[in-house]
Amino acid sequence: MIRVTENAAWAEFEPRLSVVMPFFRYDPIPLLTILDRQASATGGAEIVALDDGGGDKALAKRVADFVQTMKAPTRLILLSGNEGRAKGRNRLIENARARHALLIDCDMRPDSPDYLKRYLDLVDEDVPVAFGGFSVDSMEADADLELHRAMQLRAECLPARVRVLNPEKYVYTSNLLMRRDVFQAEAFDEGFSGWGWEDVEWGMRVAARFGVLQIENTAMHLGLDTAAVLAGKYEQSVANFARVVANHPEIVSTYPSYRMASMLKRLPMLSSLKAALKAVALQARLPLIARIFAMKAYRAALYAEVV
Repeated sequence: MIRVTENAAWAEFEPRLSVVMPFFRYDPIPLLTILDRQASATGGAEIVALDDGGGDKALAKRVADFVQTMKAPTRLILLSGNEGRAKGRNRLIENARARHALLIDCDMRPDSPDYLKRYLDLVDEDVPVAFGGFSVDSMEADADLELHRAMQLRAECLPARVRVLNPEKYVYTSNLLMRRDVFQAEAFDEGFSGWGWEDVEWGMRVAARFGVLQIENTAMHLGLDTAAVLAGKYEQSVANFARVVANHPEIVSTYPSYRMASMLKRLPMLSSLKAALKAVALQARLPLIARIFAMKAYRAALYAEVV
């Protein structure tokens, strides 16, 4: 079942930009508050939010009530069952009305008060695809989240001058601008399920046809995971990684995770090695650099099953 609700500003508005955001058992109101303020200040942007079947009726009601108080034109879609990351984002873009859509995750916070204005400037230039990057730099230290934070700082929170060297690799739906015709030509692959790789795989297809502009317009990632949760997500992502390998072997084979997986595949007693690597990664008392290496190697050992 699908329920759609809109606020009073929605009906007559003609947007230049649609900001689209899924959420699943996570309160999106803090981000909606920021987006509402910036959209109201700049004009031109509408907001579309999707509750992807989280099942939290109290949260759904609070969000629906909040949407009615927002000044920016806003639509809320409530699903009774979870559709998943790829299908949910496809649905969001289908509900958006502007020529350009900005995909942002509910656990992100724009780093700049001009965040939407910068994207609206790119809309005026009719840019097909742009990724703004993300940060975790100003997050307060939390020992339980230290490993994930450190891994993101090293591998993902990179400046545009670095991202541009492999533009298809740095395409995350946490902070991504796309033009409607790009989406119509290359939708997200709904064959992906669970966590991981559906946005990077989309980036591989899109970069080849339209290019990906890498810019500095970051949003901060607040939804860091504990080491145990992060390991669980890697375990969920194996089938998705296999799907990317099957569809884009020439690109994936250049990635460090693939090369390490190929190397580990040749080792005896791989299952025992995986258990040992995971144990090291989860041990908070060990040096952080050792835990980072162990977690990356654990992910590669999981992927060794499918390379």
